[in-house]
Amino acid sequence: MLLPFFQGFGVSGGLIVAIGAQNAYVLSQSMRRNHHLAVAGICILCEILLIGTGVAGVGTAVSANPVLLHMATWGGAAFLLWYGFGSLRSAFRGGSLATGAHQDKTLKAAIAGALAVTLLNPHAYLDTVVLLGGISGGYEGPGRYAFGAGAFTASLVWFLSLTLFGRVLAPIFKRPQAWRILDTFVGFTMWAIAATLIMD
Repeated sequence: MLLPFFQGFGVSGGLIVAIGAQNAYVLSQSMRRNHHLAVAGICILCEILLIGTGVAGVGTAVSANPVLLHMATWGGAAFLLWYGFGSLRSAFRGGSLATGAHQDKTLKAAIAGALAVTLLNPHAYLDTVVLLGGISGGYEGPGRYAFGAGAFTASLVWFLSLTLFGRVLAPIFKRPQAWRILDTFVGFTMWAIAATLIMD
């Protein structure tokens, strides 16, 4: 049972560590201390739900429906382009931990953002439901659920680490220039992901 668990942890960890819309959002909210624990919690719960759905066998069914994959890809690309534009606009305006445009974001808005970068991102479904779900199908009986548990654990560790790491970086981001760099990075990251989706 330990081998499938660690394999699930390793595969999920390798997928989730890649810089993407979700990671960038969690890190930026953590550095702003803008409801960062709630944001991380929402992302963790979504990951558990998506991985669980894939492990339960839905991943194979979704990958077999090209219409659903096509709709998710274009919808996700549109969202990422919009979010990237917002980040670049914030970089142009400037901000800081004390006076940044994102500092006064309400809990509801922060949670909505976390849900959006998770559930409107087709990579989330491809990585968790389709890929992890498909791999877990190679295990029989309890091994399949041990693989899923390992994947869950990787998400938990990663998002909690992002949240704590953001707190460490918070003193650096008291300077407006640091926020400009972060928002520019986030904006172009979102656009790069959207471009890869469109080209694919």
